[in-house]
Amino acid sequence: MSHRRFEMYHYRQILVRMRQGDSDRRLAKAGLIGRHKAAQLRQLARQQGWLDTSQPLPADHLLSPVLEAVRDASGDSPSGSHSRVEPYREAVTAWWEQGIQATTIHQALKREYGFQGSYFAVRRFVNTLAATHPEVTVALDFAPGEAAQIDFGRGPDMVDVYTGKVIRSWFFIMTLAWSRHQYAECVPDQSTVTWLGCHRRAFEWFGGVPRHLIVDNAKCAITRACYYDPEVQRAYGEYAEGYGFKIDACPPREPQKKGRVEAGVKFVKRSFTPTRTFRTLADANAQLQAWVLEVGNRQHGTTHEQPLRRFQEVEKPLLGHLPDVPPQLATWAQVKVYRDGHVRFAEGRYSVPFVLSGQTLWLKATETVVQLFNDHHLVAAHPRLSKPGEHATVEDHLPPQAQAYLQQTPQWCLQQAQAVGGACHALIERLLADPVVVQRRAAQGIIRLAQRYGNARLDAACQRALWFDDPRYRTVKTILAKGLDQLSGSEQVFDQLADSYTGAGKFCRDIGSLLNH
Repeated sequence: MSHRRFEMYHYRQILVRMRQGDSDRRLAKAGLIGRHKAAQLRQLARQQGWLDTSQPLPADHLLSPVLEAVRDASGDSPSGSHSRVEPYREAVTAWWEQGIQATTIHQALKREYGFQGSYFAVRRFVNTLAATHPEVTVALDFAPGEAAQIDFGRGPDMVDVYTGKVIRSWFFIMTLAWSRHQYAECVPDQSTVTWLGCHRRAFEWFGGVPRHLIVDNAKCAITRACYYDPEVQRAYGEYAEGYGFKIDACPPREPQKKGRVEAGVKFVKRSFTPTRTFRTLADANAQLQAWVLEVGNRQHGTTHEQPLRRFQEVEKPLLGHLPDVPPQLATWAQVKVYRDGHVRFAEGRYSVPFVLSGQTLWLKATETVVQLFNDHHLVAAHPRLSKPGEHATVEDHLPPQAQAYLQQTPQWCLQQAQAVGGACHALIERLLADPVVVQRRAAQGIIRLAQRYGNARLDAACQRALWFDDPRYRTVKTILAKGLDQLSGSEQVFDQLADSYTGAGKFCRDIGSLLNH
């Protein structure tokens, strides 16, 4: 009985029995108080005049200050316990208020103060602090149509009957805060597109839009969680603007701010999932929607009303109107432009102007279109690619030399050579017919020589190169650079004869040269 916790009404009952003449032994036998403590209390009561039956027993607020001193002195209350941590109360309390755990506090006491007590002594002391400083919460109240709470929860695994693959799933739950009516859907992932699509279907299910949406800090909604300045996912922000609702992100590590949907997720897991089998996601969602309408007619434990009835009779008309044209389902992402002038998104490659290489752009992807922005300016747009490894390239985005190479096809080269002259056309035709090496760049280079030397000289140089059976870019360029295309007829013959010299003798030539001339 020495460690029994006595409340005020216990002391009052004992004092009444003492005033009626009960002895300490009788009080102890009745189990009201120990004999030793009864003797202490009787002595105090005599001193205070509480046993005088001619006077009424004082009220509790007058008894309490005197009795508290007895309780503390006797060790009957926690404040009377002698913990080895008591001398360090101020430091321990400061650490505990910062959220530091008991094991760390124990280590700090040993390191800083040479504490010799055990970890369990620290833990008991911390538990006492928690008991004397309980966490206070405030029940949130919402008006009809004011808010909805949203959360994801782990769904069942199922085997697809068509592919045989195991499908992991999640529950998307949106609960109206006032009526507790909810929308539930089974989804394969928690991506931004899935998140936005579930919102659209939930609003269509309710037939309206709540003014506020209370969400957790999932990446599909909040890109940077912060108590004061959370950063909203760009696509989600556009969606909120399009539907006309405001996003209310819960502070980090405070899921109780959306306790109604948290309870809804648990209810779905415990009431819907067990004893059911699902063939596909579509089958699971068909069963889930029927279940929501069924359990929506139950009596809610808090409101003591049927959520579906509360929703239909009161809340539904107070929801915001659905827009005539729903906002686009879009995904925003920051992407880097690689050296090849392309960005990568969803295993596809999309081109942008080559001058943006190395920069970071914003990419907006819908189901059909991919757009790229630089400082809010649209710089490129492509159809959405559907197969991994595909690329979408606009020739105007490429560097000039790359554009020239792609545009100046072999057919183009032959057309340009025909405009220069017959010899040029013949040389280009022969060059492009090389069976081993692709000579496209060489043909383009020869045709560009006309810009510097003119068509007539280029055609003459090509004729000379053909005569020597050397139809190469370097040969034509050397002929033009040295002016060999401008030699007179006699000079050309002498030049040809000089080239036929084999080095066998001063006046010797081979049989082929003699027969040809």
